Amino acid sequence: MDFNVRKLATDAGIFFSRAVQFTEEKLGQAEKTELDTHFENLLSRADCTKNWTEKIYRQTEVLLQPNPGARIEEFLYEKLDRKVPPRPTNGEILGQFMLEAAKEFGPGTPYGSTLIKVGDCQRRLGGAEREFLQTSSISFLTPLHNFLEGDWRTISRERRLLENRRLDLDACKARLKKAKAAETKAASVPDFQETRPRNYVLSASASAAEHELRVAQTEFDGQAEVTRLLLEGISSTHVNHLLCLCEFVEAQAMYYSQCHKYMLELQRELGSCSGDIRCPDSLDVNSHTARSPTDPSAFLPLNSASPLETDALQIEEVQPPASGTRKAKVLYDYDAADSSELSLLADELITVYTVPGMDSDWLIGERGNQKGNVPVTYLELLS
Repeated sequence: MDFNVRKLATDAGIFFSRAVQFTEEKLGQAEKTELDTHFENLLSRADCTKNWTEKIYRQTEVLLQPNPGARIEEFLYEKLDRKVPPRPTNGEILGQFMLEAAKEFGPGTPYGSTLIKVGDCQRRLGGAEREFLQTSSISFLTPLHNFLEGDWRTISRERRLLENRRLDLDACKARLKKAKAAETKAASVPDFQETRPRNYVLSASASAAEHELRVAQTEFDGQAEVTRLLLEGISSTHVNHLLCLCEFVEAQAMYYSQCHKYMLELQRELGSCSGDIRCPDSLDVNSHTARSPTDPSAFLPLNSASPLETDALQIEEVQPPASGTRKAKVLYDYDAADSSELSLLADELITVYTVPGMDSDWLIGERGNQKGNVPVTYLELLS
């Protein structure tokens, strides 16, 4: 193998000189060339951009793919420069399972036919999710990744080169300072025993140090200008990331809009179920909240009309009759499901009465200025 010994020795000398300069700066024994305020602000802004871009990129990956195993797999495929194999979404898998179950149970049965409708909806939701993931990856994740792996690496490389140029410049300043001090000292005490005057040798050494300083200053200034231009390009990076962020929001809004549309269509299909099997009230977005098994009202007859199925009762328009009101003691706590009902606390006393055409399982309860429907099963009527 052919080694360039001279170049190797030169590089080793430069490395040693930089190491000495860096160590002396850390120990406070050497002066350091400071960058101007504008340049320092550019460096701080670039570091801030890199740090937050990296955090946003990682968390967006978690949002789009919550499974850490799948993310590791995608990372390995990326490092191997291979295409990630297509992977069905969770919605598509669930929809496929439901459709296969419907075939087993019988598509003509109420459960089987409902499984088909819900499974088809889940597959459409999974397809919408797949489109959202692809769009977000192209329009948002890829630009952030390109900045971190491309532009930022270039900036980091030029910053390291600028730091090396600064160390070389400060080392040259230190050598010139020492040479000038030695020349001044020798000029005051000449050595007549030397065949060649010492001040002549020191003067030549100082001239060489001045030349090295001029070269180092030129290289430093040139590298500083290159680095400054790259750092100022961070502003255009922000503009580009802003556009990408808007595209990500648009894709997310479209995805949620499609999901909402599919779910409304599914609710309408299930709400049109007829026959002996009736769809649960919980499918209605405006239904009552679920009650616990210990709730006495949970054991009402199945064919009794719920308060929501009766005509809406406007409490403000109901006037208590002159007679027929009774006192009642509340047996259990009750939370009102909507504004037409009255919340109750166990052991409190309220006034109750009924109006013509009202469901027999409910009464009008009154507590001070508050009125509302209350379930009979929660009350003990007093004489």
